[in-house]
Amino acid sequence: MIILFIAFMLVGWAVQSKLKSKFKKYSATPLSNGMSGKEVAEKMLADHGITKVRVISTPGKLTDHYNPKDMTVNLSPDVYEGRNISAAAVAAHECGHAVQHAKGYEWLKMRSILVPMVGVSSNLGMWLLLGGIILMQSSPVLGGNIVSIGILGFATGTLFSLVTLPVEFDASKRAIYWLERKRIVNQRELVQSKE
Repeated sequence: MIILFIAFMLVGWAVQSKLKSKFKKYSATPLSNGMSGKEVAEKMLADHGITKVRVISTPGKLTDHYNPKDMTVNLSPDVYEGRNISAAAVAAHECGHAVQHAKGYEWLKMRSILVPMVGVSSNLGMWLLLGGIILMQSSPVLGGNIVSIGILGFATGTLFSLVTLPVEFDASKRAIYWLERKRIVNQRELVQSKE
């Protein structure tokens, strides 16, 4: 069970590491049209007739997200102000979620329903798993039961990840299609945006 926990952590770390590496690499490549991430986002929203979503800056690094509750595309400072391939790709991807929301994309609806439940169960799962492992020394049955509940909490997080994948792939597909169709990026930049 500990091996499963470590495996999930390693996979998560590897994905984050690759994302940060690609973001850093293409942050050094200026966008040929000179647009900022904010400008890319606003244009994509306008091109899709989405007028009620605001593009705002949010603190942190790679904290970019679309919030359907307050109708905002939240871009980290590097993306909001950036005039590079990374900023354009990330801004368009987050607007892809706003387009999904506007069009009633079913997988996004399902993900939105799961978010509150997953947040609680994943965090609680970690503590139950650790507590169960400690309790197994003095009470193997009780500790084992708590470990099982903790694993269930992690399983909920895994289910959320599986539901999230189609949502993320679709948002990226919408972003890339729009970036190419509206000639926001040239062919070289398009290849880099896809990465």
